[in-house]
This record gives sequence, C-alpha cells and structure tokens, in this order.
Amino acid sequence: MDQAAPRNPSRRPLRPQTALVHGGTQRSPFGETSEAMFLTSGYVYDTAEQAEARFKGEDDGFVYSRFANPTVRMFEDRMIALEGAEAARATATGMAAVTASMLCQLDAGDHVVAARALFGSCRYIVEDLLPRLGIASTLVDGCDLDQWRAACRPATKVLFLETPTNPTLDIIDLRAVADIAHAAGARLVVDNVFATPMLQKPLQFGADVVVYSATKHIDGQGRCLGGIVLGSDQFVTDHLANFLRQTGPALSPFNAWVMLKSLETLDLRVHRHCENATEVADFLAAQDGVTRVIYPGRPDHPQHNLAAAQMRMAGNMITFEVDGGKARAFKLANQLEVIRISNNLGDAKSLITHPATTTHQRLTAVARAELGISDAMLRLSVGLEDAADLTEDIGLALRASA
Repeated sequence: MDQAAPRNPSRRPLRPQTALVHGGTQRSPFGETSEAMFLTSGYVYDTAEQAEARFKGEDDGFVYSRFANPTVRMFEDRMIALEGAEAARATATGMAAVTASMLCQLDAGDHVVAARALFGSCRYIVEDLLPRLGIASTLVDGCDLDQWRAACRPATKVLFLETPTNPTLDIIDLRAVADIAHAAGARLVVDNVFATPMLQKPLQFGADVVVYSATKHIDGQGRCLGGIVLGSDQFVTDHLANFLRQTGPALSPFNAWVMLKSLETLDLRVHRHCENATEVADFLAAQDGVTRVIYPGRPDHPQHNLAAAQMRMAGNMITFEVDGGKARAFKLANQLEVIRISNNLGDAKSLITHPATTTHQRLTAVARAELGISDAMLRLSVGLEDAADLTEDIGLALRASA
C-alpha cells in the first residue's frame, strides 16, 4: 500500500547525476516541471470499498501522511535510485533514522556491536537507550577487525558504524565488517552522512542498511531537518515500514520537497566541497601552531589507502589540533570571519566547532581521550566559498590567536 515502485523517466538505468535530477518524479495531471508539494495530512477515497481496500493493502494508494505522502515518496524514490537500494523510508531527522534502523529489528535480549567513534547522540542510543530496553551493546575500536569478531555473540543482531567517523575521521573497512556481521548472522547498519551517497555506497561493500541525516549535505544549505533509511525490500517491509507507521517520526512534505530540489545539485556541491577541503587541509598542515591535521585525502592519514579504495573523493570534513589547548582553539574560532561557529555540517557555508564542548560534550573526559578527542581539536566542515578566502581567513585567525 505504501511502497510504489520508483518512477524512472527513461526505460534504461539512469546514471547518478541524472537520477539526482529525475529519479522518483511523479507528475500530477497538471504536468508541472518542478516536483509538486502535497501539503496534506489525509486523502479522500472514491468509495468506502476503496478505503477498505487501501487499509487492507489491496489498493496501492495513500492513506495518511504519517504512513506515506506523494512528495515524501518522490524523495524516497530518488534516494533509492541514487543509493542503489531496493527500498527506503524517510524520517523527520537523521537521529530518527538511526534510532528506527536499529529498534525496528531488535528485541529485548538481543545484542548490538558498534564502533565507539560515533556522533554523540548515536553513542547515547547505543550506550544508554538500548540497554534500558533490554538490548545489550558492546563498543569496539572500529578499525580493529579482531575486536569486531571478538565482540560478536549468538544474540548479536546488529553491527553499527559510521565511516568516516565523527570527529576523528577514522576510516572503517566496510567489506570486512560486513563479512563479520554476516558470519555472525547479523545486519550491518552504516551511518554514511560524512561520505554522502556521492562518495561512498556502503551497500556495494556488503552493508545491509544505510542511514543519512538529510539535514547535512543532502539539504546542503542549513534549512530543513530530515533523515532516511535505505535497505532491501525485505528489511523495509518486515521491519522498518510498520515501526515508522506506528511510532510516527514522519518527514514533513515541505522538507521532502526542499530535499528533492537540493538533490539536483548534490553531485556538483559535493565535488566542490572536496576540492576546497583538499586545498584547506594542505594549507593547515603547513601552518605554525597547527599540530595535527586529519583528512582522509592526505597521504599522512593512517587509513588513506582504505579511504581511496572505498570513497570516490575524501569529503569536506577536516579535523585539526592547535597548540595551546582549549584556550587557543576557542580564540582561533572566535577570530574567524568567513568561517562561522556552528555544530552543523555539510552546509554551503564553512562551519567550525569544538567537539569536546559541543557534539561530544556529554561523553566523559576518559571516553573523549579514548576516542582521541582533545581540548585542542577543532572540526571544520568546508563549504562552497572560494578556497583562497577560507585559507586567508584561517591564516589570519591563526596569527591573531597566537
């Protein structure tokens, strides 16, 4: 009832750049060029018999926008075409997508293994929420395959990771961890937000489920919240669809429409993001006062070769450390004029944040140290500005904060 086949304007498969513009489009009888925005909560039936058939799943139509909506469906179908998945469901936020992707398939007594290098809210789900529901969890060093193997047990149902990780930009071997998950009879769920679907496709490396915060690069301009979960028809039908239907983290049709328009330029934006980030990372590495630069595209990154094998380009996220600890990091951030302080990322605007006091502040000092998150660390989301303006801004701020 709620899972129509993706619409394809061509009889042949579409390449990613074309799918970003045309994938999933459904036109009303008015023949509009831009995708229509269906701001409606409910739907009218021709007859009582049709209403009954839709609720039974015998008629493929819409029932209620908490379940499915034409504009949201177009966004889901376009992401399906881009990701190479069989099915998808959109959610109100990225964290709703992460939470739903796990809870929909877990029961009390099950076990989850996750990489410890996770966004702070994801750590909360794994470390705090799941155990409260009777679901055990184990955190491992995501780069150590032996730790993944050792942590699996008969009750293990899900392995969960993000790569590159937030904020230390570790690269985890997707194919190897997928093989470990499947050998244990578990599914691998991958948060692919830093890489975007343009740079990395986890399903091609054996992952079972992919989640995104569409708030980040997919929107790309800091406007709307959204998320999406992608996987197989079986996973969505048997686990995800009814969980979302009954718990209600529905994506607004307006937000879905914004995401649809943003997808048209995603490839162009991500390419420019990566070009700028490469230039900024190399600039940072040459500066006095910068003690460490972490960027997967640089040969000095510990998993540079793995990043090159898994990712089309190295992304727009850079993490670096400065001498002088928290005081210098704060002073540098405060001196920036083009780059703005914000915990968001993937925006057209370059944004900088101090992870130890923002995105990962709820972790203990010991947990942050275990992850390598120091008080001297800053995370930079490189935007679409002229790279020369960004390097000039950083250079002036470094000198002013010395």
